[in-house]
Amino acid sequence: MKTFNMSVPSAPNQPAGFIPTYTGPPPSYQESEHFKSNTGYTGNYGSMNQQPMPTYYPPHQHTTVTVQPPPQVVVVGGCPACRVGILEDDFTCLGVLCALLFFPVGILCCLAMRQRRCPNCGAIFG
Repeated sequence: MKTFNMSVPSAPNQPAGFIPTYTGPPPSYQESEHFKSNTGYTGNYGSMNQQPMPTYYPPHQHTTVTVQPPPQVVVVGGCPACRVGILEDDFTCLGVLCALLFFPVGILCCLAMRQRRCPNCGAIFG
């Protein structure tokens, strides 16, 4: 593998890597015009047959993308724990006992004390 020594020649009496900087005032307008006339600088880049810059720009087109989550199917009476089973109504022993002992009013107590149970996961909801 070849290696190349790439060093910048330094100015006399200056350390290696020294970059000279211009610290004087900028040239006056007359001096810069004199430079242009002596060097043939015209200030035009490229050829003289350049195309003019277009003056019409097409309007920007904006596209809006709306991302919606997939719809969720909610089953009425479905189990909130496993989301698979359908809840069944079960009457508690105390509710059935109240319905028998206190017949007309006991039925309301039996309905108020029922529990809902999931046959899939066995979760009980009061």
